[in-house]
Amino acid sequence: MRTAAIENLLPAYKWMREYRFQDFPGDLTAGIITAILLVPQAMAYSILAGLPPEVGLYASIAPPILYALFGSSRALAVGPVAVASLMVASALGTIAVPKSPDYIASALILAVLTGIFLIFMGVAKLGFLANFLSHPVMSGFTSAAAIVIAFSQLNHLLGLNIPRGSRIDEAVLYVFSHPGDANLTTVTVSAAGLILLLFLRWYLNPLLDRFGLHSGVGNALVKAGPMFVVILMTFLSAKMLWNETAGLVVVGDIPAGLPPLTIPAFDVGVWTHLSASAALIALVSFVESVAIARVLASRRRQKIDVNQELVGLGVANIGAAFTGGSPVCGGFSRSVVNFSAGANTQLAAIFTAILIALSVLFFTPLFYYLPQAVLAAIIIIAVLGLVDLKALRVNWLYSKSDAAAWIVTFAVVMVEGIELGIVAGILVSIVLFLWRSSQPHIAVVGRVGGSEHFRNVKRHKVQTCPHVLAIRVDESLFFANTRSFENYVLSAVVDQPEVKHVVFICSAINAIDGSALESLEQLVSDLRSASVTFHLAEVKGPVMDRLEKTDFLEHLKPGNVFLSTHDAFVALDCT
Repeated sequence: MRTAAIENLLPAYKWMREYRFQDFPGDLTAGIITAILLVPQAMAYSILAGLPPEVGLYASIAPPILYALFGSSRALAVGPVAVASLMVASALGTIAVPKSPDYIASALILAVLTGIFLIFMGVAKLGFLANFLSHPVMSGFTSAAAIVIAFSQLNHLLGLNIPRGSRIDEAVLYVFSHPGDANLTTVTVSAAGLILLLFLRWYLNPLLDRFGLHSGVGNALVKAGPMFVVILMTFLSAKMLWNETAGLVVVGDIPAGLPPLTIPAFDVGVWTHLSASAALIALVSFVESVAIARVLASRRRQKIDVNQELVGLGVANIGAAFTGGSPVCGGFSRSVVNFSAGANTQLAAIFTAILIALSVLFFTPLFYYLPQAVLAAIIIIAVLGLVDLKALRVNWLYSKSDAAAWIVTFAVVMVEGIELGIVAGILVSIVLFLWRSSQPHIAVVGRVGGSEHFRNVKRHKVQTCPHVLAIRVDESLFFANTRSFENYVLSAVVDQPEVKHVVFICSAINAIDGSALESLEQLVSDLRSASVTFHLAEVKGPVMDRLEKTDFLEHLKPGNVFLSTHDAFVALDCT
């Protein structure tokens, strides 16, 4: 009992207790490769959030270790991510100037608020709320966010001074109206960085295969590609002193040393102002993290606990707030790299955090000449995979309502911004859910040949009886859809005056709420007034148990409850 309690509180206890020596090489390799990927990404995403580059590095030390202890996934890699970073910039942009002390202090508050929301949701077992953020909504949201992120980097890519907070159309108009203001050196460095990153991602592996190199070597080199580009372009920038001679913007001084202990200021006004943004960041971070955690866990027949994920991510964010970091969550590409590189447990994440800490301790001076244009190129290549137009095409062919949710979410994010976009997506998901629920599939059924099987008269060649109307509803009855069912039955009886019996087939009914029960009672009375008897068939046990607690069955008489539709047809002389 004690072991189970410890494992529930601290999931790391289980993999630590069962750790096998043969898992160590995979964890070490994954930790090293993920760290090589994370160093440039962390700095890039921090700049995307409007924060100094070291904040991203700080957010990659304590938070992954804390998640390793409290999270349930063995492969999820936690740290700064693109979408959350953009949401941070959107939330803090109205409070202070980017990179200013007030801005950084507000980022700490945002991180601790995000952590509090996540932990509260985990303790309250609210992990199921993620189900209300449908895949089309998330796809539309991330696709639009990726485009917004890409256009937000035009300043760094071209060396322009596009006003912060400009919409995409405004940014594009600014670029075309100020062509002479672009910095040629910055444009050249950006283009070189983009070309190198694309080459490493798309062509390096096939090229190495031609030379007979093991695919594992190629994969490792591809994953380390951003670091290679950072090293090369930083070397050239330092050698040529482009920041002094050509106006190239570089990262500059990054404080050396481990993250400082930081205590978020308790400013009621700022906390209140950031609460809604923190709640949205918490929700999006959770959904994104759980999505990839589930995929990776299923590949090894492992399980994750969604409520424990909330706690683990919440503790990680609070850890970020107290160590100078910004909001964090599980990164999709980073987690896949971690998993593919051989991570067996969260010890890989601990190795990654240790390597990031060593980088902060000893190597930050080497990043002084790192061009911000290169970090912008890394961001753009990283978010390319988030644009999912295929999902729109598939949803359009399969479900127009899901496609509408995708389009609405995408459009609102593009026009009005990240926060309103995700709120619009959630509202669209809820509205579509209620609309679908209010329009249940209702089928009139008949007998297939001489069998005891009954199917939809519109889909199969079946036998029916003029005086019996057998209706099946393929959804539970509740307040939102019961009126549709009642209207359907009454209309069908009016259209078929020879009908004397209505058999309601309940094989798909898992529940009948109070509103639906009242509606059924009214339907029974209305039909009786029209000399039509209402019957039930194939009622599930739990539904019958609840009906027997009421006087509905007495009210139903002379209607009966039949064990099967076949029994109803036999009893009602419909053979």
